[in-house]
Amino acid sequence: MKLVFCGTPAFAVPTIRLALRAGHDIALVVTQPDRPVGRGHQLTAPPVKVAALESGLRVTQPEKIRNNPELRADLESIRPDAILVVAYGRIIPPWMLTLPRHGNLNLHASLLPRYRGAAPIQWAIANGEHRTGATTMRLDEGLDTGDILLQRELPLAPYMLSSDVFPLLAEMGADLMMQTLAGLDAGSITPRPQDHAKATLAPLLTRDDGRIDFNRPAMTLYNRWRGFQPWPGAWTTLHGSKLTVHRMLPTEVAGKRTAEPGMLLVEQGTIFVACAGGTWVEFVELQPEGRRRMSAGEFLRGHPLPSGTRLGD
Repeated sequence: MKLVFCGTPAFAVPTIRLALRAGHDIALVVTQPDRPVGRGHQLTAPPVKVAALESGLRVTQPEKIRNNPELRADLESIRPDAILVVAYGRIIPPWMLTLPRHGNLNLHASLLPRYRGAAPIQWAIANGEHRTGATTMRLDEGLDTGDILLQRELPLAPYMLSSDVFPLLAEMGADLMMQTLAGLDAGSITPRPQDHAKATLAPLLTRDDGRIDFNRPAMTLYNRWRGFQPWPGAWTTLHGSKLTVHRMLPTEVAGKRTAEPGMLLVEQGTIFVACAGGTWVEFVELQPEGRRRMSAGEFLRGHPLPSGTRLGD
């Protein structure tokens, strides 16, 4: 097929590469503008732009697309069979939705209608789901509300982090998108409306989502830590300074002791923190504000803490 590809981050790169290997003609790649990155604010190209240029594809990076007559004229002249949208980061305007004969085909990293929104992988793991997956759908004017084309499931092991699942779903989703294109070309796919009553949301993450609330059970905190990797992570405060927790584990404390949520129990170089319902987490790897990350034992050698110290105040 003749395609236009809209995407920005690394998650979208496997789809563009697989589409080329499958013999599709990508006439144009639409991605977001280069952005300042890191402490040095160095202007950096998005991963999709890098991949597209490596493959000799034509790239455009409009700041806006809703009212963009140049982009519209370009796409109308291409007359694509389909527009692929993979983590582009912009709302597709109505004029684009109706342009290709097969519509705008989106790869979404969840089993829709669950986890509509910007952070489906992170929220599925943070909520302790045992499975997630990839969905291809035909975009409409709603938020991830379009008709489902194909879906594939991915089991989630209890140790998996979001950073583990992203590349798995990127590869799975790329293959699913190629199956979708083949099925649409053959007329073998019947679009299926979503059951909107079963929809759940996966809103854009904020820094505050990483704040540890010890009034939640230990397993809830552990799942949120897994889900919010690498950002916003998991953090609390100690004596008014930020303390980032890079590794934690739900655990049991000898003697089944209980304490107020947020209270520390320090034993033999190990840090336990009380959570809701008499549950505990162990802080395995920490990073004090302005310092490097370190093991709990190393942290305690430089920051002796008595049991009973409270976090989060």
